[in-house]
Amino acid sequence: MNIGLIIVGDEILSGKRADKHLPKVIELLAARGLGLAWARYVGDDRERITAALRDAFAGGDLVFSTGGIGATPDDHTRQCAAAALGVELALHPEAKALIEQRMRDLAAEQGTTYDPDRDDNRHRLNMGVFPVGATLIPNPYNKIPGFSVANVHFVPGFPVMAWPMIEWVLDQRYAHLHGASKSVERSVIVYGSMEATLTPLMEEVEARFPGVKVFSLPSVDHPEYGRHIELGVKSAGDPVEAYAALRAGLERYGARLGTELVR
Repeated sequence: MNIGLIIVGDEILSGKRADKHLPKVIELLAARGLGLAWARYVGDDRERITAALRDAFAGGDLVFSTGGIGATPDDHTRQCAAAALGVELALHPEAKALIEQRMRDLAAEQGTTYDPDRDDNRHRLNMGVFPVGATLIPNPYNKIPGFSVANVHFVPGFPVMAWPMIEWVLDQRYAHLHGASKSVERSVIVYGSMEATLTPLMEEVEARFPGVKVFSLPSVDHPEYGRHIELGVKSAGDPVEAYAALRAGLERYGARLGTELVR
């Protein structure tokens, strides 16, 4: 199962806020032996969000969607999820109870009486209006839940809420996948060569060793290595033989080699 990430919000695309979700989700997945296959950024546009979610539901991947599940006019993700699924929206009874408990807690903290009929309290219940058939993702920060439909999981844009909710989903729903994407990389620093020159060798190694990927990471201003290429192989198991073949090929090319790296 591939894993994808959808990040929703005009504030990310405009630069008002820097995205923190992509590197954190990569970190959370890596800690569980998993990897991110793709990521997609979408502004607060209903048509685009709906299209992205339609693709997510149809693709069969495990997908996290961050942002846009609040109840202000610029929050569209809940509505777009329902549209992508072709189902109605409805107030989830468990979400309603959690939101009401949150409002009681707030009233107690402020020394006031909770009034369920007050306009702002009634409006807050919209945060529990989800596509019919959705299940809840608990929010340890303030009790306002996210939701899941099949393998697509929706969490708020706030990192303090989103990240523990993503961890909960990974550990409670997908523990059986942990370690499934763990890979080993072996690479070497190559000086004075061009990628185009080394491409036939890269293709040869991939053809000889099914399941092994060859990667090339060129750099022109690395603080330690200067201009170089990090050339390597990675696979689900330790690609010792593939790396040996790669290194032997580099030596045939007369490449000047530097530090070897294992990750």
